[in-house]
Amino acid sequence: MSFLDRLKTSIQASIGDIVFGMEDGTVSIFGLVFGVALSAPDSQAVLLAGATGVAAAAVSMMAGSYLDAESERDAALAQATGPPEKAEETAVSVARIAERLAASGVSQADSETLRQALVSTPGAMAAIRQEIVPPKSPTHASPAVHAIWMFVADLFAGAVPVIPFALLPLREARLASLAVTTALLLALGIGRGLVAGRNILRTTIETLLVAAAAAAAGVAIGRMIT
Repeated sequence: MSFLDRLKTSIQASIGDIVFGMEDGTVSIFGLVFGVALSAPDSQAVLLAGATGVAAAAVSMMAGSYLDAESERDAALAQATGPPEKAEETAVSVARIAERLAASGVSQADSETLRQALVSTPGAMAAIRQEIVPPKSPTHASPAVHAIWMFVADLFAGAVPVIPFALLPLREARLASLAVTTALLLALGIGRGLVAGRNILRTTIETLLVAAAAAAAGVAIGRMIT
């Protein structure tokens, strides 16, 4: 498998982490930046606060994604390779199956033959259960891959509201940050709708409202402190 194929596979397996990381980074840092920007003396102060928040949030989300993916993988493996059923439990399960078969019209002889086969064959009941309720498949990407994509997505999205303050004076940076962040949020809303198969307009509006709430909270705290 080529590098591009592996990259495509890892993206497909981690698409949830990428979308969530970008949404979290954009919303949380957007609120932080605008809370600081209204009371900061210059762009440098906003840049310092924003860059610090971006780095801390990205590392935190990366660690959380790694632990979550590792737990999910371990749970899937445990389900797929769980401990064998005890003999008495197998006997009870087989007896219930035989009763249901008899109630559905299967002859007593056939039902008894099946019962004997299930009881005498190790692992037969486990195979039947896995066929009826298939175990969850372990994630195709390793926990490290999930964590890396979460870090990259959160770092990139969180940097978007901050970058204007590294390039422009405070007043112009506020407007530029608002514009580029709104554009990113629109793209995220559309992306979420496409990935989840939801109504795109509704998903986009929800994303914008969440970001607006975060910005309002940041502004309110900034006003209260200053």
